[in-house]
Amino acid sequence: MNSSKEPLKAWQPQTMEDRDAIRRELQEILASPHFCNSKRYPALLRHVVEAALAGRSDTLKERTLGIEVFDRPATYDTNTDTVVRYTAGEVRKRLLLYYSDRSHDAGIHISLPPGSYVPEFMHGHDEPVKLADESDSARAHHTDADVRLVAGGESPDGAASLPVASNPASNSAHEGALETGAKPARHKVFSKRLLWLAPVVVLAVAALAIFGWQHKAAAPRTALEDFWQPILQGQGTVLICTGGADVAAKDPMGVKSADKNTEYPLVSIQAASSISLLSALIERGGATAQLRFAASTPLTELRDYPLVLLTGYNNPWTMRFVEPLRFHFAPEPNYAIVDQTQPQVRWERDPAIHYSSADDYALVARFWNKTTDSWVVILAGVGRNGMEGAAQFAASPHYLQLLREQIGKDFANRNVEAVLKVGVVDGKTGAPSILATHVW
Repeated sequence: MNSSKEPLKAWQPQTMEDRDAIRRELQEILASPHFCNSKRYPALLRHVVEAALAGRSDTLKERTLGIEVFDRPATYDTNTDTVVRYTAGEVRKRLLLYYSDRSHDAGIHISLPPGSYVPEFMHGHDEPVKLADESDSARAHHTDADVRLVAGGESPDGAASLPVASNPASNSAHEGALETGAKPARHKVFSKRLLWLAPVVVLAVAALAIFGWQHKAAAPRTALEDFWQPILQGQGTVLICTGGADVAAKDPMGVKSADKNTEYPLVSIQAASSISLLSALIERGGATAQLRFAASTPLTELRDYPLVLLTGYNNPWTMRFVEPLRFHFAPEPNYAIVDQTQPQVRWERDPAIHYSSADDYALVARFWNKTTDSWVVILAGVGRNGMEGAAQFAASPHYLQLLREQIGKDFANRNVEAVLKVGVVDGKTGAPSILATHVW
């Protein structure tokens, strides 16, 4: 007797045992790889489930969740601060991934329906499949009876079979009957052969499927996929946060770093090229890229998304986030990259060479940032050519493979930092090369 799974049905817990069962399922979900490496997604899912179990589903509104779960002020603007909507979307996708990884469908399922913050609980039960119905049994019995009739046994209605005639005409008629009756007999033999053949076909298909899965599983990921996997794994929104410049007549360069009061911040050609390159890479990875100006982007918004920080000295978030790292930027006006463990080591542009021809230096970093509770990628240079070289490096399978070879195993999950040298000729950015690396 085989069994099949009854489709999941919406289910409302009635007893303490029901609610405890849901909480156990919630704990298993939160302990899974889809949730255990984040704080925001488990916080939202746990809050809405507990509120629903406590009979407070009417409080599960966007503004209320923003205040209670994400510490937003009561007057925050839900149109510009989309933390609840974004996080709920990620929770929905991660729940789908979690249940798609499960080996069975029966039991309690927790979902977050689209357009709602009220969780839905579903339950499934195992039920045996009914045996073949009576009409199928009757048809099988009828076929066997027909075969016995031809052989001289009983008729389908239990009457005796016709006697075999002794004259030639009767014998001929009987032979005709045997010839006619041979068709269902051959059909039964053929059906039996099909029954034997079916398992062989099923096994062959299964073997091909397993081979295909093993081949796919065995195919190694590229260094490019490994480097960007932490940023793109949620396939939601990724912020590209860049610094900018403003006109400064008194400055020898004619520009200064833009601040939050700058109405129209300027970006260089190198920054624009890097933004385009990274946006295309993020979109190919299944996520959506959103551009932000660093000086006017608050920390509360940075906490909501995986983050790519472009440019160095004119990006206050870059300067703040790299300061605790081993490799970081020296304070202005000493424009250089320094090594925290070796203070005498400095990478800086040669002041004796014109800016348009002096080699530049850059930082490439990818790490889990406790301040934002998210993965951060930093691509920043001492100058704009260094920043462009860092972006090209991070978008190149070739250069990232060189970095992976230096880092070693588990490249996808480790915090990594690299110092690059970037050639510059007539103001154009040349090829980057790795000078130093650090992992933790």
